[in-house]
Amino acid sequence: MVETSPGISSRPLRVAVVGSGPSGFYAAEALFKTEGLSVCVDMFDRLPTPYGLVRGGVAPDHQKIKGVTRVYEKIAAHEGFRFFGNVELGRDLQVEDLTACYDQIVYAVGNESDRSMGIPGEELGGVYSATEFVGWYNGHPAFCDRQFDLSEATRVAVIGNGNVAMDVTRVLLQNPETLAETDISDHALTQLRSSSVKEVVLLGRRGPAQAAFSPKEIKEIAELEGCDLVVEPSDAKLDELSVRWLAEKGSRAAQRNADFLTEQSTKGEGESDRKVRCRFLVSPVELQGEGGGVCRVRIERSELYEDDRGTPRPRGLDQFDEEEVQLVFRAVGYRGVPIAGVPFNEDWGTIPHAEGRVLTCEGGEPCPGHYVVGWAKRGPTG
Repeated sequence: MVETSPGISSRPLRVAVVGSGPSGFYAAEALFKTEGLSVCVDMFDRLPTPYGLVRGGVAPDHQKIKGVTRVYEKIAAHEGFRFFGNVELGRDLQVEDLTACYDQIVYAVGNESDRSMGIPGEELGGVYSATEFVGWYNGHPAFCDRQFDLSEATRVAVIGNGNVAMDVTRVLLQNPETLAETDISDHALTQLRSSSVKEVVLLGRRGPAQAAFSPKEIKEIAELEGCDLVVEPSDAKLDELSVRWLAEKGSRAAQRNADFLTEQSTKGEGESDRKVRCRFLVSPVELQGEGGGVCRVRIERSELYEDDRGTPRPRGLDQFDEEEVQLVFRAVGYRGVPIAGVPFNEDWGTIPHAEGRVLTCEGGEPCPGHYVVGWAKRGPTG
């Protein structure tokens, strides 16, 4: 008997996609659009619902971004597509089970955890990851039971200055009645309505030109109702390295951020009772506490130097100060978690690969039929 190669109508290629976030759906779409290929895609997710960070990571006041799910709904409507929710690889299914039933496996598992800062005091009460907070206000089942002492805190530190840090800051200081018109979880809205938070301090390791937030996100902070964005002129001022880097290598978005922050620094304290304070070239070195709860962040000031590739990097100046706070949210990046039976790079928190083909280890041999896409492949960027 002659074996038939998979991919024809009488013997479609059977593919398991593990993870139902954007990268998983786009991988499925690419397979369905491959000319001359007959394919069936079964998508698995550990949650009962699909869409990954579009559902569980996008802030509730950014509804337009969530509109991308309409594209995913069209992909899911393909006759060769099936979705299996509440199925976790390594718990309900093993890699061997998928290998026995499918021609190929695509890992689109994203980065489910967060990075720690590795400084003393991270274990203190009142210190949380942005991942927890974002999952909490989006109704992620893994974080619904979290309790944040918002009614007891007036001043909060958010460590990091990417878009996740902006989302956390905006939700903390947004008018709850504005959030009530979104799809924010009911339990989060109840706590936010009783919040006493008046001030958020954003702490960024690099300079204003290298800030990771988008121009749109920082502008939204400045436009918050009843809130002032405060940037000290000394924080907004660019050093010579940043000026040169912007001219030679910086993106348009980086230049827009630098210009906006410079303009904002001329406005002073403002008159609102709520504030967002942007600080740059500062690195937390210790979280200090009283009675088991965090009460301040010890910070080292930094300067920028040029690495071997011409990229500005921060280095400490051995100069310190402190910020008094009652809550700390670290927003320093997501990280992948290992899955039983799937190769994993502990240093990078990703699945080792060569152009998307999973390897037995970093630099090792390919695992036939196993592929990786999205954040599990490249880390939390984009």
